[in-house]
Amino acid sequence: MSDNALPTHPVPPDISDEPAGDTTADKLAELHEHHRKARHAGSANAVEKQHERGKLTARERLGLLLDAGSFTELDELARHRSTVFGSGNSRPYGDGVITGYGSVNGRDVCVFAQDFTVFGGSLGEVFGAKIAKLMDLAAKIGCPIIGINDSGGARIQEGIVALAAYGEIFRRNVALSGVVPQISLVMGPCAGGAVYSPALTDFTVMVDKTSHMFITGPQVLKAVTGEDVSFEELGGARTHNSKSGNAHYLARDEADAIAYAKRLLSYLPSNNRAALAEHSSATHPMHVAREPERAAERHNVELSATDIELNAVIPDSPQQPYNMLSIIERIVDDSELCQVQELFARNIICGFGRIDGSPIGIVANQPLRLAGCLNIDAAEKAARFVRTCDAFGIPIVTLVDVPGFLPGKGQEWNGIIRRGAKLLYAYAEATVPKITIITRKAYGGAYDVMGSKHLGADINLGWPTAQLAVMGASGAVNVLYRSQLAQSDDPDKLREQLTQQYTQTLANPYIAAERGYLDAVIEPAQTRHEVARALRLLANKHETSPAKKHGNIPL
Repeated sequence: MSDNALPTHPVPPDISDEPAGDTTADKLAELHEHHRKARHAGSANAVEKQHERGKLTARERLGLLLDAGSFTELDELARHRSTVFGSGNSRPYGDGVITGYGSVNGRDVCVFAQDFTVFGGSLGEVFGAKIAKLMDLAAKIGCPIIGINDSGGARIQEGIVALAAYGEIFRRNVALSGVVPQISLVMGPCAGGAVYSPALTDFTVMVDKTSHMFITGPQVLKAVTGEDVSFEELGGARTHNSKSGNAHYLARDEADAIAYAKRLLSYLPSNNRAALAEHSSATHPMHVAREPERAAERHNVELSATDIELNAVIPDSPQQPYNMLSIIERIVDDSELCQVQELFARNIICGFGRIDGSPIGIVANQPLRLAGCLNIDAAEKAARFVRTCDAFGIPIVTLVDVPGFLPGKGQEWNGIIRRGAKLLYAYAEATVPKITIITRKAYGGAYDVMGSKHLGADINLGWPTAQLAVMGASGAVNVLYRSQLAQSDDPDKLREQLTQQYTQTLANPYIAAERGYLDAVIEPAQTRHEVARALRLLANKHETSPAKKHGNIPL
């Protein structure tokens, strides 16, 4: 041993290390004692403190997540091998993380739950190896991974070995990205390097008041920069749901977080090659029957009262906002939309729904927020969602009412060109079925970006209220007729006449339909039926990208 090496100490035996008796009964008793200790690794005092913080234990969380009786634990008897700093005096079974497999609503999943009652859930060599081994299993069998994070970070006593374990997990997060769904439930602290595993997964769920994520904590921040900030303000669930966009759902409590994870899973396939799970929608009042006689004629479909309500959604004034959710809820089965990042970049809506029982991903501008303009946050939010849908074979339905990109020095300086291009890239790259409906405004470059025919959308539809143009009529008139307006005796009257003329000439769906940029102009009430037909048609779509290692998305 070198002079600089840390001293090691022999691991003292405990009761479980004592040899069993010679009889089979003795050996069975020893086995049961091992299992008992593994299932009560955290002390009663630690469990009590966990509950006082409003948090469940790792095993209680798994009990809520998995189907009753379905959990099979792996590496239950694993223990750390560290002997420095007295760590050999405490070697609990499981080493602070529970790993295994079970089912959620009958579907196989691999799960791990970090146990804050054992070493504060800190990660060491064995802890990390258990998670890495579980991820390798998920890769082999092609099933989702759900990780429950509640950890004090790297185990200081194990030094670089703990950091290496994190790296092994990160590498597997990347390797499995787009292969199997990965969902992170942050149920407590998640700090330092530990945050990068949730950041690499598909969805991150946080619990209000009890979840925290940050690279450097408030104490370090104050020491280095002088900033005085609370845990909640710096890295709480609300912060990451509404400001940073690092989280995808703000849960009221742990039960709500787990329920959301289950809901997400219901829309996702088990892996990138598996079929999507269909749900029967036969009882839904807007159910589109598959009989050919109902699907044959576009103008002779049986419309429900809910369908017809869509005809009155768009206000007569193009300046008047409306709630895009009112359209989505009338299109999807049972009016159910599972939003993703609902509190972040609220000028765009992303979420999962179903039409005719089949899962779809929905991207929609929200006129109630920033008039539906695209900005940096909206573009990145939607781009990530589009790529998630594409990775797992989920068709994308886009609802467009976008007056353009949000202007401003802040947007330009913070990279709206590069970062806005991510959404363009995501749509152009996606090979899943893509259906786009323009409800009202589709102006400028934002028209192209929002799932246009030119980016490879399969079916593009417009409502009669659609306005496809380089810019809005009033802005266009001010540019085109600046001199005439300046010389007019009644510029307001002239502007109104010219605006109406521009709208009739260019800002309508029929010019685009003439050129094939729209496949049809439809009555709003027909939207659900048209989308259902298109989804059935595109179920057999097969499109591949040119051979390459990977593209170079403008990150």
